[in-house]
Amino acid sequence: MRKPLYISAAEAVRAVRSGDHIHLSSIASVPHILIEALCGRAEELRDIHFHHFHTEGPAPYGSPEYHEAFFDQGFFVGPNLRAAVQAGVADYIPTNLFESQLMYRTGALRCDVAMVQVSEPVDGMVSLGTSVDCSPAALEVARERIAVVNPQVPFAYGDLIPLERFTALVQDNRPLITSTYAQPSRADLAIGRNCAGLIPDGACLQMGIGSMPNAICASLGGHKHLGLHTEMFSDGALELIRSGVIDGACKAIDTGKVVASFLLGSQEVYDFIRENPQVLMRDIAYTNDPRVIARNPGMVSINSAIEIDLTGQVCADSIGPRIYSGTGGQLDFVRGAKLSKGGKAIIALASRTKKGQSKIVPQLHPGAGVVTPRADVQWVVSEYGAVNLYGKSLQERARLLISIAHPEDREALARAVHGR
Repeated sequence: MRKPLYISAAEAVRAVRSGDHIHLSSIASVPHILIEALCGRAEELRDIHFHHFHTEGPAPYGSPEYHEAFFDQGFFVGPNLRAAVQAGVADYIPTNLFESQLMYRTGALRCDVAMVQVSEPVDGMVSLGTSVDCSPAALEVARERIAVVNPQVPFAYGDLIPLERFTALVQDNRPLITSTYAQPSRADLAIGRNCAGLIPDGACLQMGIGSMPNAICASLGGHKHLGLHTEMFSDGALELIRSGVIDGACKAIDTGKVVASFLLGSQEVYDFIRENPQVLMRDIAYTNDPRVIARNPGMVSINSAIEIDLTGQVCADSIGPRIYSGTGGQLDFVRGAKLSKGGKAIIALASRTKKGQSKIVPQLHPGAGVVTPRADVQWVVSEYGAVNLYGKSLQERARLLISIAHPEDREALARAVHGR
């Protein structure tokens, strides 16, 4: 194995060849210094493919000006690439996040070059910090393994990487990208209260980020001994950890630990995980494996939806045929939670969009993708209540879902059912 050397970003990316498939560490920890250096070689490169979870910050690899050199094919679509994907100048690989690492490890998807950001080394090991995701798999199979060593990346416990695994090292000191979220709406707060009513003391939680998850966290302040095993968390969960509501005391595995694979939030969240033995940042192969998820009793998964039809089909990745985000880990956690002893899988959504359109619909919009099939759906929560579809027939499901739709939409939804 070649000994890694500290070199410039421009020197490091000389190892990239036309036709290569490149993995990027994602979310808040994108190696932007390497991307900038690759753009400097754009005139001499062709047919480079990028793969990653959603990335924060500039995404020139999805820009039409670089279309001959770069083509993006992410596992999840963020705001910086949404327009490019919808215009066809970038693309999306549908996958449950658990399987992203399998694609690399089985060779179903090539990975020639892995570009990641890491912490400064401790005893010869580095941490992937706020974004472990499927990077360990990429680093196992890639020909070239380039690390940006950045002191802004927190050294977090969990899946660590030997520094000697890298073929090249680059230094950078730019801060990780942070994110703030809008204050929860009245509907979000009501949904939070309805979700909290389904969560017993001692439960183990999975939830995402944004105003609604923060509202759910705000409703859990009176709970005791909650655990956290999730693909990601943010500031709302951090408040529960610091207050002692989340202490992991009832977890059957990783007892007393917070387990996640990636983060996006304030600098306070990133600082919290730095050398914190309470937190384990793990490979997505561990956090999102339904078999691992199910080992914690009382597992409660909470995920969102763009729309749900009256049979229980959940669309969470597209608006009609237009890809908006991705499958993510929703189905990973729905199935893991349902297999957990005493577990619950919750789909939480506001009854209406900001434009006043019902999110509970007779049929999904044409072209909409099904992320969670009707056979997998259990609890559905809106600001108007919570209903359990598990074991219910199609007609029973329709009646239950109509009962938590916006009151002004219920009559039209009932007519749609009877007019089938």
